Amino acid sequence: MKPMIPGTRTLVLCLALAAALPIALPGEPVISLRLAELHPADHPTAQADYEFARLVDERSRGRIRISVYTDSMLGQEISVLEQVQFGAIDIARVSLSAVASYVPRLNALQMPYLYRDADHMWRVLKGELGKELLASVGDAGFVGLGWFEAGARNFYNSRRSITSPSDLRGLRIRVQESTLMSDIVTAFGASPVQQPFGEVYSAMETGAVDGAENNMPTYFSSRHYRVAPYYTLTEHARIPEIVVGSAVSFAVLSRADLELISRAAMDSIDFQRRAWAEYEKLAMDRVRSAGVRIVTKPDLAEWRALARKIYDRQSPEIRLLVERIRSVK
Repeated sequence: MKPMIPGTRTLVLCLALAAALPIALPGEPVISLRLAELHPADHPTAQADYEFARLVDERSRGRIRISVYTDSMLGQEISVLEQVQFGAIDIARVSLSAVASYVPRLNALQMPYLYRDADHMWRVLKGELGKELLASVGDAGFVGLGWFEAGARNFYNSRRSITSPSDLRGLRIRVQESTLMSDIVTAFGASPVQQPFGEVYSAMETGAVDGAENNMPTYFSSRHYRVAPYYTLTEHARIPEIVVGSAVSFAVLSRADLELISRAAMDSIDFQRRAWAEYEKLAMDRVRSAGVRIVTKPDLAEWRALARKIYDRQSPEIRLLVERIRSVK
């Protein structure tokens, strides 16, 4: 048995004693924060929320606790963001589209066929432009904490396989409550229906809408594949999720606590991306087994050509941001 390095026993004893300390020092107030999540607890974004909360708890030695509320327990996205603005909810993981209704320049990140691939998107988000866009949510009363992976968005419906934009004609497709997303679906030939996410399953089940567009993990976890068994990998958009805090809630925190929370959010990104990749494969396997008909390699030339019309209608600021995004190597 090798002798211990001098001082190691003392260090180990100190670490053991530190680990045994109470969650928060006696008399020290515990800061409790609520985080709103749309998806169920096993979804990779929810799993990353829990990891974020764990890191904050660990690094603050239990002094800051984040409670994660999944399955839209605190409301749908638009309602949640309103509550975040005035501090009734402290943190939310929401779609970028929802926040873009408050901060229009974020629409640059939602443009169709914007990135070369997923790696390109993450080079943008982790670079200076990504930091700049994350900070811009401050103008709307939010605190930008980080980005999460949301894969590629694809079309699915209850009527027929989609191999080209012409197959979308006559279909009512649910979109997020976003003018840009409505414009994109219109450009591809379908009729957009803006609708909260929580209403989509019943709308497809009753025929109020024919389909929707979303990533594979959400298609699976929401059980949309049960009522819309035709899925096409159009990959027409890669739109990251965003984690935002309430400027009202965070105003009472110290600079050190703000830094701790922000760093924990950033450090949970790689965890979320790994969880996403694993869940995406699982979701694909499960929906195939359930009988979903997946068009894996549609000819995207026509889709990309129609998408160009969307760019022509954007403001000079959005077009400039698009140029900056595409210039990232």
